[in-house]
Amino acid sequence: MTIGGGLAVYFVIWWTVLFVTLPFGVRSQAESGDVEKGTDPGAPVMPGLAKKAVATTILAGIVFCIVWYVWTNLDI
Repeated sequence: MTIGGGLAVYFVIWWTVLFVTLPFGVRSQAESGDVEKGTDPGAPVMPGLAKKAVATTILAGIVFCIVWYVWTNLDI
C-alpha cells in the first residue's frame, strides 16, 4: 500500500466511523424539554463534535491498522 493509497483508505474509514459515532450520546431539544423557536425539535442540544472527532480518529486508526495488516500480510 502506497502512502497516497493509505491516506485515501484512512480518509474513507474516518468518515465511515464518524457517521457511526454521530448518533451516540445525543439528546434532542424535544427530549430536554427546551425547544427554541424556529428550530426543529429533533435538533441536538449539545452534539459534542470535538469529542466525537477525537473518538473517530482513534477508532479509525484502529480499523486502519487492521485493514493495513490484512492488506500487507494476506496479499489482498
